[in-house]
Amino acid sequence: MKSKSVIVIGAGIGGITAAIHLAQRGVKVIVLEKNSHAGGRCDRFSREDHHFDTGPTLLVMPLLYEAEFAALGISMHEMLALQRVDPTYHLVFDDGSQLSLTSDLKSMQEQLEGFEPGSFPGLLRYMGEGHRHYHLSMEKLVNRDFRKASDFFKVSNLPLIYRLKPLANHYRNMSSYFDDPRLKAAFTFQDVYMGLSPFEAPATFSMMPYTELAHGVWYPKGGMYSIVEALMELARQAGVEFMFDTSVEQIEVDENQAQSVVLENGRYVKSDAVLANADLPYVYQDLLPHSPKGRGEAKRLAHKRFSCSVISFFWGVDKVYKQLNPHTLFLADDYRENFDSIIRDLDLPANPCLYVHAPTRLDPSMAPEGQDTIIAIVPVGHMSENREQDWAEIRDRARQQVFRRLRILGITDLEAHLKFEVNFTPLSWRKRYNLMKGSTHGLCHNLTQLGYFRPRNKHSRYHNLYFVGASTHPGTGMPTAMVSGRLAAQRIMDDLQIKLA
Repeated sequence: MKSKSVIVIGAGIGGITAAIHLAQRGVKVIVLEKNSHAGGRCDRFSREDHHFDTGPTLLVMPLLYEAEFAALGISMHEMLALQRVDPTYHLVFDDGSQLSLTSDLKSMQEQLEGFEPGSFPGLLRYMGEGHRHYHLSMEKLVNRDFRKASDFFKVSNLPLIYRLKPLANHYRNMSSYFDDPRLKAAFTFQDVYMGLSPFEAPATFSMMPYTELAHGVWYPKGGMYSIVEALMELARQAGVEFMFDTSVEQIEVDENQAQSVVLENGRYVKSDAVLANADLPYVYQDLLPHSPKGRGEAKRLAHKRFSCSVISFFWGVDKVYKQLNPHTLFLADDYRENFDSIIRDLDLPANPCLYVHAPTRLDPSMAPEGQDTIIAIVPVGHMSENREQDWAEIRDRARQQVFRRLRILGITDLEAHLKFEVNFTPLSWRKRYNLMKGSTHGLCHNLTQLGYFRPRNKHSRYHNLYFVGASTHPGTGMPTAMVSGRLAAQRIMDDLQIKLA
């Protein structure tokens, strides 16, 4: 019997993971990637012996990674050299006050009491809520493949309405635990990972601060790109074929199935199924034919809520700034205005919250001896369809805001010690990774785009066309991309009637 074949468009985390699962079951898998190497948004580049992760810079939700590597037949700890980062973050507020988030509860108690007397019991209760939200979300939402409405809308799921607090506003929910606005910000900023404002995110996302403190924030030796390298090793062992510098121009379809993909050079490649790991709105807008029905589907996706974007600065520096910890977050007093500016106005806030990463604190090989590698990330609105945005001007303002914030830590001469700068704006994210609107997290995770309501991993009309990645179920993030890859691969195997080995 002839083995089945699957084409995967895009070598992101989800696409590689799905390819491994399929190839391990005897499927012939070809991965087509427009860039010169794998990883998608989890990318890396080097210059003058400075090494930069351009996407995620820290490993969170380690239990989910462990489970997904185990599903691929190997221990995560065999593939990655991990070290725990504790404190996870150093938070710096506008008044110069600082908070180090740590799993050391005695330290947390001492620090919190300095901000708000009597607040430590609030943290313990908040972590209790986060524990419940994390474990319920993993079981009921993240690891579930909602193939039909009855998989989600059933009596046993009704308690989730009050147990997961999906209808409660996350920031407003913080009033049950803290009064000090700095503490409310300290335990809600993680919503940005979902491309959301804490003022509209469901309180379900208390799971993120919980998992960071309870399960740890980790750093793999060599940076986050080492996860891509580990998956590529597993993929090659399984026999997955990769074609880099290969752009897909179109997915050829007939009435109810995908027939082949058309490459940039006009070549047609046929397979039994196609799995698109490109950004889902891009697939509908640019790769599928624009029949009347297809145009409607593309338009519906384009009008969904997208996550914010970021401006990223990658700096090689000729000296070491010991004031910088591995992960430093500057949180603004005008916290709500920050998110209003980003989400509503699609702009750079006047006083932006921002993040600075110094990887050499964790791995000295990330910069030459006596020098520093620094990454600064400033959240901004995504690209607008209704007005022009001067991204060069916005980028320059963002850069000055980073320098201004660093002065709080006594770093006053960074600009004079830059050897070089590389920067990404929303234009860069769109060009490099085909992200619609330059939105770095794809579709956002508001209530109507979560769980069953998030786009699923199979096309409703073309029965052998599947999807994987940030804008599909279960959502954005590296470990959830691995989950998405596993769920999509299982769907393909079920449809192609491929039995488990």
